[in-house]
Amino acid sequence: MARSRFRSDRGLSLRMGGVGLGLGALYVAFGAVLIFYSGNWIFGLVITLGMAWGQWYFSDRLALKSIGGREVTPEQAPELHAMIDRLCVLADMPKPRVAVAVTDMPNAFATGRTPSHSVVCVTTGIMQRLDADELEGVLSHELAHVANRDVSVMTVASSLGLLAGFITRWGMYIGGGRNRNGGGVPFIAVFLVSLVVYFVSFLLTRALSRYRELSADRSGAYLTGRPSKLASALVKISGEMSLIPNKDLRDAQALSAFFIAPAINRESVGALMSTHPPLQQRLDQLARVGAELSEPA
Repeated sequence: MARSRFRSDRGLSLRMGGVGLGLGALYVAFGAVLIFYSGNWIFGLVITLGMAWGQWYFSDRLALKSIGGREVTPEQAPELHAMIDRLCVLADMPKPRVAVAVTDMPNAFATGRTPSHSVVCVTTGIMQRLDADELEGVLSHELAHVANRDVSVMTVASSLGLLAGFITRWGMYIGGGRNRNGGGVPFIAVFLVSLVVYFVSFLLTRALSRYRELSADRSGAYLTGRPSKLASALVKISGEMSLIPNKDLRDAQALSAFFIAPAINRESVGALMSTHPPLQQRLDQLARVGAELSEPA
């Protein structure tokens, strides 16, 4: 975890380490299969490492582009910058870039390869629905993700799934379906390996994503000392999400694991394998933090 005044979370560190090892093993295995079946080890290696590095290095830009977010200056969003400035001083951490996405969907996310190269993005929908204290609670949650470095692990994890999906779709054109010895290789082998890699990376990222949300809730609540404000924000966001058009929710699905609340409604099939813990579990945890801090109900 990054050095900051956010409370350390040993459980999160252990889970990130375990997921990192699992993903590393998957990368090696998947890269070996890709190199073997492509018939050109240089091409296979470039594809494997290039997509992983690109996804990691440009993660903040890709995330902002996918939701239409734009960086804003202190002059353009003085209140938002002032909140983040205060929280960063309180947490003793580098200030991330600040962005706003023009969408009615009430949400926020943080992404980036390191705390010094990160961005926190909020939507116009969330700024319109939350009061200043609730928005501060949300921002402390997102800054906790940056300080904990879990956004970096999630970025690498998602890049492996992206690579597997790429091979599943276009693998038949790699190396003309022949191995390095010139023998014919059925594309079904590459296809099946890609499916297995995608499924395993999917399970790893979902398990980590649910825990990291609970960890960020705790860290953010301890930092501000007002867990009830974050709880109030979560209730508002979750209630409003059911009113957002399905098209807008589908457009945001790629970033769902990074949002403070899942971009799903009650009818979404994605709820079966949610990136987030149940709302009640989050509220119960915040209530316990409030009791520990002796915060008035």
